[in-house]
Amino acid sequence: MSKFMKLIALLALFALVLGACAPAQQQPTESDKPFRVAVIMPSSISDLAFSQSMYDALVGIQAEMGGPEKFEFVYSENMFQVDNAAAAIRDYAAQGFDLVIAHGSQYGTSLQEIAPDFPNTAFAHGTTNRTFVDEGIKNVYAYEAASNEGGYVNGVMAAKLTKSKIVGIVGPIDVGDAKLYIDGFEKGVRETDPSITILKVFTGSFGDVALAREAADAHIAAGADVLIGTGQMVVGAIAAVDEQGGKVLWLGTQSSQTKLAPNVIVANQIYDWKVVLREILGKIKKGQLGGESLIVTLKNKGLYIEYNEGFSGLGAVKADAEAAIQGIIDGSINPLP
Repeated sequence: MSKFMKLIALLALFALVLGACAPAQQQPTESDKPFRVAVIMPSSISDLAFSQSMYDALVGIQAEMGGPEKFEFVYSENMFQVDNAAAAIRDYAAQGFDLVIAHGSQYGTSLQEIAPDFPNTAFAHGTTNRTFVDEGIKNVYAYEAASNEGGYVNGVMAAKLTKSKIVGIVGPIDVGDAKLYIDGFEKGVRETDPSITILKVFTGSFGDVALAREAADAHIAAGADVLIGTGQMVVGAIAAVDEQGGKVLWLGTQSSQTKLAPNVIVANQIYDWKVVLREILGKIKKGQLGGESLIVTLKNKGLYIEYNEGFSGLGAVKADAEAAIQGIIDGSINPLP
């Protein structure tokens, strides 16, 4: 064998030895993969109400967990049509997301049908307490808000702020957390000042901005000088209030609405879904894919009152609101009707 050929052989042998000694390429482990969540919402992530409250919570959870590398989420918004939402729920489950959130009680029947087809996927929906455990379904969480608590606090503030002794309610549909919020508000008003007249209209829609505007205009024409409402439609009602130039005030719920009308919005009850999301994620990581109903309250800080510190009349009612909050937390005040 020539010297050249011997050199080639030695180099090849050396390369084989180096290859054998090189560390094996590390494969990604299960713990390296991000926790993946998909959420289906009935309205826009910027609705300043129900859908935005969940979107903001997921953004917060992502930051807490270390960013998209640790916690990844995607969303489908404006899923007003239940059939379209059901298709999205099924598609996300088929893609292997760790948790699929159907953020709307109207999606419950769809989850009831879809969840059994994906027994290794965790699902969640709200606001409701239905987990379908009694039907043998074990992979659905439910979550809800004790919205009557913040409703009561807002009712106390409304009763203190009204000069006309008339307050107005712009309701969507008389169900779920909307009903609970309005019931709490009415009780807060009546227990603070039973002489106040409460005007109430349900538009029959969570999203019809024009109907909400009409209802607010009617209340204002009838003398109401403090208004509340709930649902994605409230932007219409808030616009009507804002046009009164400070003569009419607004108290919000679900998400912060202050930026819409900073001169007339007194405070907002905020839904902080991070409180239940943390609990759900922790249970899933331990292998429990569903079967529990969770709730946000003033006590567990899943609900809180965000005051508009720029509102000039806040000082007159903030102490009363704080007293009501403390009473609800310690049990001396019952915000249920």
